[in-house]
Amino acid sequence: QVFTFNGVKIKVEPSDKVKNGAPMSIICHADISKNTDFQLKHNFTFFKDGKLVFMTISDKEDARYEIPVAKSADTGDYECRVKAGDKLVISKAIYVWVTGMTKPILTADKREVSEGEIVKLRCELPEEVPPLEFFFRKIKTNSEPIEKRVSEQNQNFSEMEYYVEAGDNILQFDCFGKRQVKSGQESSQHSNKTLVTVKEPFRKPTLITTPSNNLTEGDIIEFECSTVAAEMRGIEIIFQKNRTILNSVRDKKFLKYSTLATQEDSGEYLCKVEQGAVSKTTKRNVFVSELFPKPTLSASMTQLDENKDLILNCSINGLRKANFSILRKSSSGDILLKKSRILAIKVNVNDTGSYTCKAEVKGIVKESKPVRISVYAPVSKPTLSVVSGSPEVVLGKPLQLICHSVMGTPPITFTFYKGDEIKKNVTNDTYATFLDEDIGLNDNGGYKCDARNNHSSGVKTSNILNVTVIVPIRGASLGSVPYGEVEVGSDTAFLCSVKEGSWPIDFKFFKKTDHEVLLYEVREYSDRTIWHKKTMKRKDTGTYYCMASNRASVDVRSRPITISVILAAWQKGVIAAFVLTAMAGAGAVALWWFLRKKKKGNVPPLFVLG
Repeated sequence: QVFTFNGVKIKVEPSDKVKNGAPMSIICHADISKNTDFQLKHNFTFFKDGKLVFMTISDKEDARYEIPVAKSADTGDYECRVKAGDKLVISKAIYVWVTGMTKPILTADKREVSEGEIVKLRCELPEEVPPLEFFFRKIKTNSEPIEKRVSEQNQNFSEMEYYVEAGDNILQFDCFGKRQVKSGQESSQHSNKTLVTVKEPFRKPTLITTPSNNLTEGDIIEFECSTVAAEMRGIEIIFQKNRTILNSVRDKKFLKYSTLATQEDSGEYLCKVEQGAVSKTTKRNVFVSELFPKPTLSASMTQLDENKDLILNCSINGLRKANFSILRKSSSGDILLKKSRILAIKVNVNDTGSYTCKAEVKGIVKESKPVRISVYAPVSKPTLSVVSGSPEVVLGKPLQLICHSVMGTPPITFTFYKGDEIKKNVTNDTYATFLDEDIGLNDNGGYKCDARNNHSSGVKTSNILNVTVIVPIRGASLGSVPYGEVEVGSDTAFLCSVKEGSWPIDFKFFKKTDHEVLLYEVREYSDRTIWHKKTMKRKDTGTYYCMASNRASVDVRSRPITISVILAAWQKGVIAAFVLTAMAGAGAVALWWFLRKKKKGNVPPLFVLG
């Protein structure tokens, strides 16, 4: 008995797209070839999305998995496996789509609520399999539904809470669901509509203005804000203009507020009633027309010298009768100068500041814009000096000057001159600085500065400042006479000179040993100096150098020279004569000793007189 599988196929009847509630069949067919006509048992197993859903054993080559009422949960990938003997064959998968979802069921935990309370809703999709998406809708008359979305991964229902706002009289809720299919998303029908009625804990407030919404400055305006509530406990009434709270009461049904109307009182007013989470507001616009314009303060002069006369005049366009006062502004509060429309004073520097005037008509007080008055004392003659203190500068280095006026009302403008050329203008309080970075050999004077302010006396000029330019030392060299070799006992002249440098110059002579030894130093108003060293000795042999410096504070060192102290000619003759005399004496002693030994007969045999 030999058989073989030619293939296994799976199909759906009536089609792979079935309406929800309709019957469907999953048919598996095994195509088998046999060498003889013998009976063969077939083990059929059906899978949906990899999970076992049906199995049967048959001697036929076909098997059916019947689903009398198809549901959306039956959507998925189906395959069948056929086992005969020890052979197993698996079909290709087929996707079955059961279109349409079951209608959701919506329930609410309350059918009657008060404003500010919470309604809890539950939407269920029976016979549907998660993951699912639920959409809840809050429906109000003459407005778009408010929709909220929830995803559920493990259950076929979802819950949602809605806050009941002020003004929600009659509410309707519904829901619907969605699921993911291969072609996209599929939506269910909308659920039944659930009706919820809403009770008002209090009514929208009433705002009344007296005498009207249009007033004139100086009128008394009164506001009354009221409401009607089932329970006054916890009721709060707040009265505000823009964001500013003007008055408030608790556990009362009305509030009153009155004020003397000014132009600043024009605007929007709010009456707000709150209880718990519920808030209701009524708005009203009020317009207050102007009784008289703001006064204007004029000055005879805004900038004047000290001890001059100043006249301040306060006026109102088109109106002469008012209570005027003139004041000076201060950080600690306004200072009343005079209750009048005119103020005349002789000023000093301390009168500098801001002045205003006020006008009062029918209890309404208005203030003018401030006027700035500046009183100037003349500047004193400035002094010009070098910041470092000494009136000199090293060539190539910057020079910083300071110009200072002891007296004078700021701001003061300082002008720096180099010769007749203006170099810099600076405006400051009492002093200014100038940095000259272009110092040359010929810049030995000619600096001055001017100082001036708004006083009518004009410009004051400093004395001319002469600045000395210090040229740094350059090119130090050392020589000697005699040069190189010097006889013992003779004198040596060392000459140290520089190629360039401002006088006076400090010269120093050194001899190199294990450490530097200063031999001689001198200050010269010259570019060279000579050091006479008397009676040279053999120990004076060595290396010498010199160093030069001036007020530029830069030490310049020469190249070293070597001096050898040798014996004089007469000293060499004396030494030679001494040596010859010593040698002759030694020969005579040797001869005497030899003759004496010979006479005694005991001359050493190896001794040879040389």
